[in-house]
Amino acid sequence: MHRRFVLGTLAIACLSFAAAVVDAAPPPSVETTMKFAPKQRDVDYEIPKPADYPKCKVDGERNGKSFTWVVTGTQGQVLRRFVDSDGDNQFDQYRFYRDGLEVYRDIDSNQNGKVDQFRWLNFGGSRWAIDANEDGAIDQWKSLSAAEASRVAVQSLVSGDSATLQSLMVTAEDLKTLGVNAKLAARLLESAGAAAADARAIVAKSKVLKPDSRWVRFDAQMQGVIPVDEGKARADLYVYENAMAVIESGPAPAQAALVQIGEMIRVGEVWKLTAAPTPIDNTTTTTAGGVLMQPILAEAANDLATAPSPEMQKLIEDLQKLDQAQPQFGVAKPAELSAYNARRADMLMKLTSLAETSDEKAQFLKQCVDGIAAAVQTDTYPEGLARLRQIESEQMRAARPSSVLPFVTYRRIMSEYSVDLKTADTEQRQKIQDAWLKSLEEFVAKFPEADDRPDAMLQVAIAQEFAGKLQEATTWFQRLAKDHAGTVESQKALGAVRRLEMKGKPFSLTSKTLNDLPFSTASYRGKTLLVLYWATWCQPCKEDLPKLRALYQQYQNRGFEIVGVCLDVPVGTRAQQVAQLQPYLEANKVPWPQVYEEGGLNSAPAVQYGVFSLPTMFLIDDKGLVVSRSSSVDELTAVLPQLLTSKQAKKP
Repeated sequence: MHRRFVLGTLAIACLSFAAAVVDAAPPPSVETTMKFAPKQRDVDYEIPKPADYPKCKVDGERNGKSFTWVVTGTQGQVLRRFVDSDGDNQFDQYRFYRDGLEVYRDIDSNQNGKVDQFRWLNFGGSRWAIDANEDGAIDQWKSLSAAEASRVAVQSLVSGDSATLQSLMVTAEDLKTLGVNAKLAARLLESAGAAAADARAIVAKSKVLKPDSRWVRFDAQMQGVIPVDEGKARADLYVYENAMAVIESGPAPAQAALVQIGEMIRVGEVWKLTAAPTPIDNTTTTTAGGVLMQPILAEAANDLATAPSPEMQKLIEDLQKLDQAQPQFGVAKPAELSAYNARRADMLMKLTSLAETSDEKAQFLKQCVDGIAAAVQTDTYPEGLARLRQIESEQMRAARPSSVLPFVTYRRIMSEYSVDLKTADTEQRQKIQDAWLKSLEEFVAKFPEADDRPDAMLQVAIAQEFAGKLQEATTWFQRLAKDHAGTVESQKALGAVRRLEMKGKPFSLTSKTLNDLPFSTASYRGKTLLVLYWATWCQPCKEDLPKLRALYQQYQNRGFEIVGVCLDVPVGTRAQQVAQLQPYLEANKVPWPQVYEEGGLNSAPAVQYGVFSLPTMFLIDDKGLVVSRSSSVDELTAVLPQLLTSKQAKKP
């Protein structure tokens, strides 16, 4: 009699493990088991090389009702376990190992075929996360140390994962559990609720947080305890006053920096943040501590004991509940998504009106505007554009200028452009493009201190370059680099100027290959070299590939070489990212080496030469000088034979 073990939604749809009684059915192949990866990105687990698959084994284990497929490596170490823990013929645990120890586990706790829990173990840490709606994202934490909370916070900032960052923030339910004073709780929820919006602005301005930044360690003084008799809560509170995380960026020797994690509070087995983390640079003002560790002055004691209005308290709690039940994009109906976004905007506007200070009002309003703009640009709130225009008009009519006005204006401009393009024909597109550029230029002139000004200038410069107006583009790039030195946008602008002026100049790229080996274009001196920036998602890159392979095969014996610079953004550890890219290279028979650093179009190789579109090609002669900085395959086909013939003619 045979049993069939059914894989849940974690599994690739076309795969299933068919087996049961160990001596009655064959095990799955090693290759099949290696196609499974953890649901979460941050897992450092062992991945054998395909060449070693024949030396690995898959065996069955039975323990009462439980049945497990065990995958072992070349040294007999455990690599994977796929477990049916309750004998219902369906796998409910997917375990991943490093050096023979389990480091991570995906769990289907309710045996419905969908993973709803993630655990890091042994070398991997002690995190335990819950995915309540089974969509692959972390909704809440069951166990999270302070150090690991700081690590997840840094990773969320770097990757732009606002949902995971928000899961680290203290909630109304947490503060109720701890019995925190109502007035104090309102202050904490105000900063925690705006963490995602705050983080986006923080990252945009940061000079130290980069696409390849990585968490190194947690740095904090000993945790403190706030005794119950201080009146801040109904029980003792365990708090880190002002925790930091040490990060590094770039290849060795890496650049170290600090990220202020700020105040942290323990809720059961989970450490939570009370505000968005902040990278520290020479323009950043660090805060001495958070709300909880501030002393209560005698004259302020009564104020602290006074609860905020019941209406505001309930609105904050309702907003958190709404966000936790957010309909899933791509699954929910358009009307459901639109209703969610409209209701969320209504609640934030109401909170804006109820807020007591101008800073609080600005914070809630920015959060509202950011959400509306994102929804408009993803077609999940058709009425949102009219609402943005209304908010902008109200801000313009205000008696005193508001810091929110440029924030609203920029998002209205970008949303308007997105909506107009979707309904435009070919003839209308140019008019829309011209109007958009004019709006951006007006924004740059009108709001010289706006946080979004560097991005607006970069958009104008890129558009001018794509239109073939290279002098105008260079002027904008240079102006951006001068006006906003030190920003990510200025670094890209400097790279773009460098690229536009490269013809006849030396080309230099020092990085690392896909296999983590040192790389330098200097080692190709004496060869004719094509440096190709590409990605698997780039359709023109795919179309060019057969022609490039043919040119490579035809001219390699005459000193022609190609190096790819991959700008994909795969997930997971570097080993996992490489494992995701290798099948594409093998399937498409790409014979030349690949340079790869994390970050895609924000990676160091892309920023160095201001690469904004793919494919981008540099053709370099045997002296290391750039022959062409924007080679197309057709241009390459025409120029390459002449270049190689000229090179041969120069030989004695």
